[in-house]
Amino acid sequence: MIKGLSLSRMTIQRLVKEGQVMVNGVPAKVSYRIRPLDVIAVDIPAPTPIEIQPEAIPLDIVYEDEVVVVLNKAAGIVVHPAPGNWTGTLVNALLGHLGSLSSIGGRERPGLVHRLDKGTSGVMVVAKTDSAHQLLAKQFKAHSVTRVYQTVVAGTIKKSQGTIDLPIGRDMKERKKMSARTGKPRASVTKFQVVERVGKIVTILEIRPQTGRTHQIRVHLSSIGHPVVGDVVYGGRHAHVLENVTFDRPMLHAAVLGFVHPANQQYCEYEVPIPKDMDTCLAQFREAAIAVK
Repeated sequence: MIKGLSLSRMTIQRLVKEGQVMVNGVPAKVSYRIRPLDVIAVDIPAPTPIEIQPEAIPLDIVYEDEVVVVLNKAAGIVVHPAPGNWTGTLVNALLGHLGSLSSIGGRERPGLVHRLDKGTSGVMVVAKTDSAHQLLAKQFKAHSVTRVYQTVVAGTIKKSQGTIDLPIGRDMKERKKMSARTGKPRASVTKFQVVERVGKIVTILEIRPQTGRTHQIRVHLSSIGHPVVGDVVYGGRHAHVLENVTFDRPMLHAAVLGFVHPANQQYCEYEVPIPKDMDTCLAQFREAAIAVK
């Protein structure tokens, strides 16, 4: 029944408890086991429209004109509203700053042509108009956008540069995670270059994703045994490399974003520095590396 209705197990259970599921004309119980020839009727209430509210949340605007906004997203802020996060998101902040955005992304994702994870900081572009949205979306789909990330991974990567070519998709067991262990793998390619090896503790990398899969960089780096520092989802206990140095988010920063401007068709590129929390943590790693020499 879950597969046929494309509903989660929790949603089905909630509908049963609310009396919205009938089996052979009788309200079903959560404990009931479906039998052959059972006639099941499910009354799925129409979703309640959510009105996304503008909010006065500070934004770090890097560039703005009539059709686009380029901003430096802070770590810890969710990009768009979703169940459990209807307020305090980047979209709420953008609506508070601009009043309106491109409508192509729908009610919950206006103006968004790409995303960054909640724990990832860095540069993003947002579309103000539908035409700008369409032109930017085409570039992201064609992978013609320049994207450069800076990250810190556990351990020492010996190769100065490399390419990780590993198809990924939704994990077959943990659906919130991405993995190579998936029934629907999609081509995923990440190029990396070593910027600095901090003793034998961590390695600073420049990352250039060639595709744009969800959690791609984090999954790929974990797959080669060097998870992003602070990434407990894909790094587990290896996400924290020193007991006295902790980082409560993945050390991943979108440093550079380049694209063809949708209005004047000129290539433009924007760069934002790593945030203070990453800089402070790196200084601690360097001090620790000197201490063990």
